[in-house]
Amino acid sequence: MRAHEGRKRHKEDNVAEIDEKIVGPGEEGSPEGAAAPERKMAVALRYDVDRDKAPLILASGRGNSAGEILRIAEENKIPLYEDPELAKLLSKLEMDTEIPAALYTLVAEVLFFVYKLDRMAEKRERVVKRIQEEKKK
Repeated sequence: MRAHEGRKRHKEDNVAEIDEKIVGPGEEGSPEGAAAPERKMAVALRYDVDRDKAPLILASGRGNSAGEILRIAEENKIPLYEDPELAKLLSKLEMDTEIPAALYTLVAEVLFFVYKLDRMAEKRERVVKRIQEEKKK
Protein backbone atom coordinates (compact mmCIF):
# COMPACT_ATOMS: atom_id res chain seq x y z
CA MET A 1 0.00 0.00 0.00
CA ARG A 2 1.28 3.46 -0.80
CA ALA A 3 0.71 6.98 0.48
CA HIS A 4 -1.13 9.28 -1.92
CA GLU A 5 -0.39 13.02 -2.17
CA GLY A 6 -0.02 13.96 1.48
CA ARG A 7 -2.72 11.64 2.80
CA LYS A 8 -1.20 9.49 5.53
CA ARG A 9 -2.30 5.93 4.99
CA HIS A 10 -2.13 3.07 7.40
CA LYS A 11 -1.39 -0.45 6.27
CA GLU A 12 -4.59 -1.58 7.91
CA ASP A 13 -6.89 0.61 5.74
CA ASN A 14 -9.08 -1.53 3.55
CA VAL A 15 -12.39 -1.66 1.77
CA ALA A 16 -14.80 -4.59 1.60
CA GLU A 17 -16.89 -4.63 -1.57
CA ILE A 18 -20.01 -6.62 -2.43
CA ASP A 19 -22.89 -6.73 -4.86
CA GLU A 20 -26.16 -7.11 -2.99
CA LYS A 21 -29.72 -7.57 -4.16
CA ILE A 22 -31.87 -4.93 -2.55
CA VAL A 23 -35.28 -5.43 -4.20
CA GLY A 24 -36.62 -8.96 -4.25
CA PRO A 25 -39.41 -10.48 -6.30
CA GLY A 26 -42.78 -9.26 -5.09
CA GLU A 27 -41.31 -6.15 -3.43
CA GLU A 28 -42.15 -2.63 -4.53
CA GLY A 29 -40.39 -1.72 -7.77
CA SER A 30 -39.87 -5.33 -8.83
CA PRO A 31 -42.13 -7.00 -11.43
CA GLU A 32 -43.69 -10.25 -10.26
CA GLY A 33 -41.22 -13.09 -10.75
CA ALA A 34 -38.43 -10.77 -11.92
CA ALA A 35 -34.93 -11.09 -10.59
CA ALA A 36 -33.92 -8.35 -8.17
CA PRO A 37 -31.48 -5.73 -9.47
CA GLU A 38 -28.02 -5.70 -7.97
CA ARG A 39 -26.67 -2.68 -6.13
CA LYS A 40 -23.13 -2.22 -4.87
CA MET A 41 -22.32 -1.88 -1.20
CA ALA A 42 -18.94 -0.79 0.16
CA VAL A 43 -17.55 -0.43 3.67
CA ALA A 44 -14.20 1.21 4.49
CA LEU A 45 -12.31 0.21 7.63
CA ARG A 46 -9.30 1.62 9.44
CA TYR A 47 -7.16 -0.07 12.03
CA ASP A 48 -4.14 1.77 13.35
CA VAL A 49 -2.56 -0.39 16.05
CA ASP A 50 -0.97 2.67 17.66
CA ARG A 51 -4.20 4.60 18.22
CA ASP A 52 -7.23 2.31 17.74
CA LYS A 53 -8.43 -0.32 20.20
CA ALA A 54 -10.32 -2.05 17.39
CA PRO A 55 -10.95 -1.49 13.68
CA LEU A 56 -13.22 1.49 12.90
CA ILE A 57 -15.91 2.00 10.28
CA LEU A 58 -14.70 4.95 8.19
CA ALA A 59 -17.37 4.92 5.50
CA SER A 60 -20.29 2.85 4.35
CA GLY A 61 -22.59 3.24 1.39
CA ARG A 62 -24.74 1.71 -1.32
CA GLY A 63 -25.21 2.58 -4.95
CA ASN A 64 -23.53 5.87 -5.87
CA SER A 65 -22.04 6.25 -2.38
CA ALA A 66 -20.47 2.80 -2.67
CA GLY A 67 -19.11 3.76 -6.07
CA GLU A 68 -17.48 6.85 -4.57
CA ILE A 69 -15.93 4.81 -1.74
CA LEU A 70 -14.55 2.35 -4.28
CA ARG A 71 -13.26 5.14 -6.54
CA ILE A 72 -11.38 6.74 -3.62
CA ALA A 73 -9.99 3.34 -2.61
CA GLU A 74 -8.78 2.68 -6.14
CA GLU A 75 -7.17 6.14 -6.47
CA ASN A 76 -5.31 5.57 -3.21
CA LYS A 77 -4.34 1.98 -4.02
CA ILE A 78 -6.31 0.64 -1.06
CA PRO A 79 -6.97 -3.08 -1.53
CA LEU A 80 -10.50 -4.36 -2.01
CA TYR A 81 -11.67 -7.43 -0.15
CA GLU A 82 -14.94 -9.01 -1.20
CA ASP A 83 -17.10 -10.59 1.50
CA PRO A 84 -20.85 -10.01 1.04
CA GLU A 85 -21.91 -11.21 4.48
CA LEU A 86 -19.27 -9.26 6.35
CA ALA A 87 -20.01 -6.10 4.35
CA LYS A 88 -23.71 -6.50 5.15
CA LEU A 89 -22.95 -6.80 8.88
CA LEU A 90 -20.48 -3.90 8.89
CA SER A 91 -22.83 -1.63 6.95
CA LYS A 92 -25.26 -1.75 9.89
CA LEU A 93 -22.71 -0.08 12.19
CA GLU A 94 -22.43 3.68 12.69
CA MET A 95 -19.52 5.55 11.13
CA ASP A 96 -16.48 6.21 13.35
CA THR A 97 -17.42 3.35 15.67
CA GLU A 98 -15.31 0.36 16.59
CA ILE A 99 -16.41 -3.00 15.29
CA PRO A 100 -17.92 -5.22 17.99
CA ALA A 101 -15.85 -8.03 19.48
CA ALA A 102 -18.16 -10.57 17.82
CA LEU A 103 -16.77 -9.50 14.41
CA TYR A 104 -13.07 -9.47 15.37
CA THR A 105 -12.33 -12.87 13.83
CA LEU A 106 -14.00 -11.98 10.52
CA VAL A 107 -12.29 -8.60 10.28
CA ALA A 108 -8.97 -10.20 11.25
CA GLU A 109 -9.20 -12.20 8.01
CA VAL A 110 -9.50 -8.93 6.06
CA LEU A 111 -6.55 -7.38 7.91
CA PHE A 112 -4.45 -10.49 7.27
CA PHE A 113 -5.32 -10.26 3.56
CA VAL A 114 -4.15 -6.62 3.53
CA TYR A 115 -0.98 -7.55 5.44
CA LYS A 116 -0.13 -10.22 2.84
CA LEU A 117 -0.69 -7.73 0.01
CA ASP A 118 1.59 -5.23 1.73
CA ARG A 119 4.32 -7.84 2.10
CA MET A 120 4.02 -8.78 -1.58
CA ALA A 121 4.18 -5.09 -2.62
CA GLU A 122 7.28 -4.51 -0.48
CA LYS A 123 8.97 -7.53 -2.00
CA ARG A 124 8.07 -6.39 -5.52
CA GLU A 125 9.48 -2.90 -4.80
CA ARG A 126 12.77 -4.40 -3.56
CA VAL A 127 13.06 -6.56 -6.69
CA VAL A 128 12.33 -3.61 -9.01
CA LYS A 129 14.88 -1.46 -7.17
CA ARG A 130 17.52 -4.21 -7.44
CA ILE A 131 16.86 -4.63 -11.16
CA GLN A 132 17.12 -0.88 -11.72
CA GLU A 133 20.43 -0.76 -9.82
CA GLU A 134 21.81 -3.66 -11.88
CA LYS A 135 20.88 -1.86 -15.12
CA LYS A 136 22.87 1.21 -14.01
CA LYS A 137 26.05 -0.89 -13.68
